[in-house]
Amino acid sequence: MSTFDDRENAFEAKFAHDEEMQFKAQARANKLLGLWAAEKMGKTGEAAAEYAKEVIKADFEEAGHEDVVRKVSADLGDASSADEIRAKMAEMLIEAKKQVMNEV
Repeated sequence: MSTFDDRENAFEAKFAHDEEMQFKAQARANKLLGLWAAEKMGKTGEAAAEYAKEVIKADFEEAGHEDVVRKVSADLGDASSADEIRAKMAEMLIEAKKQVMNEV
C-alpha cells in the first residue's frame, strides 16, 4: 500500500470518527434539552427520562433541528418560546460536546 493510500485511509477514518462524535454530541444535547423541558413540565425520574428519549427520537423526523424545536415548543406551550428553546439547544450542545469529549 502506498503512502497516498495510507493517508487516504487515515483521513477517511478521521472523518468517520468526527461524524460519530458529532452524532453523539447532538443526541446528548437533545437528551439534555429533553430533561430541561421535562423539568419545566414538572416531570421527574423515569417520566423525565422517557420524555428525553422522545425528544431524541423527534430529531430523526427531518433534517435539521426544527423538528425538535416544534416538539418541545408544542409540549411546553406558553412555558417557553421557540427562541428560548433554540438558545437552550445551543447551550446544551456545548455542554454535550464537553461530556462526549470527556468520555473518549
